[in-house]
Amino acid sequence: QVQLVESGGGLVQAGGSLRLSCAASGSIFSINAMGWYRQAPGKKRELVAGITNGRDTNYADSVKGRFTISRDNAKNTVYLQMDSLKPEDTAVYYCNAVVRVPTTLRLDDYWGQGTQVTVSS
Repeated sequence: QVQLVESGGGLVQAGGSLRLSCAASGSIFSINAMGWYRQAPGKKRELVAGITNGRDTNYADSVKGRFTISRDNAKNTVYLQMDSLKPEDTAVYYCNAVVRVPTTLRLDDYWGQGTQVTVSS
């Protein structure tokens, strides 16, 4: 009922920048929180950055000072600005949203399909 579509991934050299976008659509009453996770081969999916409805943010220690998460509520979109990229940032990045759905007003968790980010030396 809710779809998340990521975009903006690609190949970039170390030290470069990339901006990821994630747009939510479907049966949405409100979006409580949105975030970005990433998963590298052989590793568990980890939280990169999250942002609440009140604009509170949190970041993984490894990306603090380099990545910035933001959201546009009018567009139901979350962004991840990634600067000073390192090869260690290479992973599939997934968008996540905690959505309050209509009628029942329950909170449901949704994931995007993922977008590949590759940082070369």
